[in-house]
Amino acid sequence: MAISTYTLLVIIGCGIVTFIPRVLPFIFVRKLALPDVVIRFLSFVPLAILTALFVQSLLITRANNFPLINLENLLASLPTIITAILTKNLMWIVVVAILSMAIIRLIL
Repeated sequence: MAISTYTLLVIIGCGIVTFIPRVLPFIFVRKLALPDVVIRFLSFVPLAILTALFVQSLLITRANNFPLINLENLLASLPTIITAILTKNLMWIVVVAILSMAIIRLIL
């Protein structure tokens, strides 16, 4: 499969545009001493992002209707959340999530 120069430049440009906003903040902030308030605020960003992704996966959206609950994802998330609270071990959380979803899809 041949690739044109234009396509190659677009791919490289997209890579640069994606790379710059993800890496430059780390380069600039690494040299600065941030106040404790900012560090505390930034510590909640991953949790907020993961919560938004989690809630979005639990809902089925349709145009001009209220969202419905995705029963499979909800049922699979219950043992996963319990495992997360009890173990706080990412490996166990992922294993329980995969097994829960596999069992639910097998049954339903």
